Amino acid sequence: MGKGYSARIASNPYVVGSFACIGGGLFGLDISSMSGVLSNDAYKNTFGNPTSNAQGAIVAAMPAGSLVGALMVSSLADRIGRKKVVIISGWIWVLGSILQCAAVDRGMLVTGRVISGIAVGLASAVVPLYQSEITAPAIRGRLVSMQQWSITWGIFLQYFVEFGCSYINGTASFRIPWGLQMIPAIILSLGMLIFPESPRWLIDHDRPDEALEILADLHGQGNADNELVQLEFAEIKEQVRFERTEGAKSYLDLLKPGILRRVHLGASLQMWSQLSGMNIMMYYIIYVFQGAGLTGRRGNLIADSVQYVLNVVLTIPAIIYIDRWGRRPMLLCGTFFMGFWLMLVGGLQGGFGQWGEVDGSRVWVINGHESVTKGVIVCSYLFVCSFAITMGPVSWTYPAEIFPMRVRAKAVSVSTAVNWLFNFALAWAVPPGLSSIAYKTYFIFGTFNFAAFIHIFFCFPETAGRTLEEIEDVFAQGHEFTAWKVDRRVGQKTLDDVVNNKHTDSHDDHYSETEKEKA
Repeated sequence: MGKGYSARIASNPYVVGSFACIGGGLFGLDISSMSGVLSNDAYKNTFGNPTSNAQGAIVAAMPAGSLVGALMVSSLADRIGRKKVVIISGWIWVLGSILQCAAVDRGMLVTGRVISGIAVGLASAVVPLYQSEITAPAIRGRLVSMQQWSITWGIFLQYFVEFGCSYINGTASFRIPWGLQMIPAIILSLGMLIFPESPRWLIDHDRPDEALEILADLHGQGNADNELVQLEFAEIKEQVRFERTEGAKSYLDLLKPGILRRVHLGASLQMWSQLSGMNIMMYYIIYVFQGAGLTGRRGNLIADSVQYVLNVVLTIPAIIYIDRWGRRPMLLCGTFFMGFWLMLVGGLQGGFGQWGEVDGSRVWVINGHESVTKGVIVCSYLFVCSFAITMGPVSWTYPAEIFPMRVRAKAVSVSTAVNWLFNFALAWAVPPGLSSIAYKTYFIFGTFNFAAFIHIFFCFPETAGRTLEEIEDVFAQGHEFTAWKVDRRVGQKTLDDVVNNKHTDSHDDHYSETEKEKA
């Protein structure tokens, strides 16, 4: 431990690449901490029986804080390092959880959720960044996509804690789950103390010896002469040298030619992941199933739990095969099928539903059509499965790997901030939407998914299987609106390629030389 981290832990790529994912799990905990209490009478009575608009505001408080946290990452991660930001996010979450657990009115609850949101915003932006910079390219997609799996586990575990506590009478039924959710954050903050810092960040801060030592532990079993270690070390140093000649780090770098395109891709993918409707299905699934005609609190909770189980299980194939299947095919399949299932849900709701009243609230509900109710529930399950195996993991992996080092922290934070901006807007808007335009809400989200399919087909190049430095050559190919033309072999190099090109005077010359060799 004289190194400031455990070399034994660093030598296991799956441990070092996945532990920080607990930070993603915090977001999952929050989703269930709300969805599991929406039908809880003790919760309603404590916080003044919130209307659909008030409940939307309470839920939206967390993504509002996350928006702030994601934007803070841009300076914090570059200034103090990726590892320290992960640790800080855990302690902020603990503070937010304490306030929520002790909340006696809406103001205190919202304050606690905003603070917890800041923690989630920090973690959601910095964890994929940390993972992408510390893992080998062959498994980078697999490990970064575990961010999404940790979210599904957070949803799953917290929901069943909420379900079990729902049998307790009084405010303990929601205070206990809200208090227990600080435990994973404590584990995260303490555990990260024995993990290494990002070697790319160290090189960028003139600490190459430490970076080489960490790379050797990460990818060479402690052998600094290992070919993969030397390849990454040479590539990172060359990339950092080149980026320093391009000018100082600032938000203006995000507007430069080539970078702006990537900011657009990263931010828009996070936007589409929200507009897909998935988090709405997670936050407000109780309302969805109520509208389908599924009545009874216990029955609804059980039906909800099936969805959360599917979300966890179906994310596993995506984690295993993301680097084999590629990012583009997964995104295209996911957006198409999600749009299809939502259109079916909207069609069934519109064709067989009518305005009614459930628990004193005006709801568009299906009555007397048991088979249609089952059809809506099944389509909702299939929608969740489609997201879990495609868009969910890729939406975190892709933005974390497409940016050059000089802007990576800022660009990832902007991309993640877009995620939270849309999460905030939708979390607040959907409850009033369901109570006013009802089934048409599903048509809107279905249309968003089909629009995402078109956008991804034309604009998103494949990035699987390349180092973060090799991805530079992918975007140097151009094809801004013909992304399908970028070959999956573009950019892949050997150690000799990197060494031979190390002393080139500029990035353009480097790229031209590579093209000559290919010709």
